[in-house]
Amino acid sequence: MVKSKRGDVWLGVSGLVINKNGEWLVVKKKYGGLKGMWSLPAGFVEGNETADEAVIREVKEETGINCVNKGLIGLRTGVIKEEISDNMLIFLLEPNGEGIVTTQEYELFEAKFVNPETLINEESSSVLLKYLLDVQPQKISPVIEGINPGDQFGYSSYKLFL
Repeated sequence: MVKSKRGDVWLGVSGLVINKNGEWLVVKKKYGGLKGMWSLPAGFVEGNETADEAVIREVKEETGINCVNKGLIGLRTGVIKEEISDNMLIFLLEPNGEGIVTTQEYELFEAKFVNPETLINEESSSVLLKYLLDVQPQKISPVIEGINPGDQFGYSSYKLFL
């Protein structure tokens, strides 16, 4: 049995941050299944935020980079050991500045912007990165804000990505 403080349904977010030079922001984690591998900045959605807010927060926490969310580009979903539904929304982000401000030292070995083509032959690149290189997002679902689905629900925040 897999035990988790997050229960048996996980919702994570990941950001494909692309700078003006077409380089991708990648990070090398110090823990978990991607320890020592290049991957996208990522983390879990907290109870007081929407998924699109969470990805902006996670990138900022890990690298100090402020970003603009351009939209939803994908979903990664799986089941771990037939017990935990592990789901991650992947967003396309644009940095407000050019460089990495800081690296979250207790979570990351390194963070850097790289030409995405260099990742394809890199043994330490995550599977997700390699698939993103092959596919390159064809459709971006931008955020639709300012919607009220009805006062009876009590939403403090409500957004669509279609």
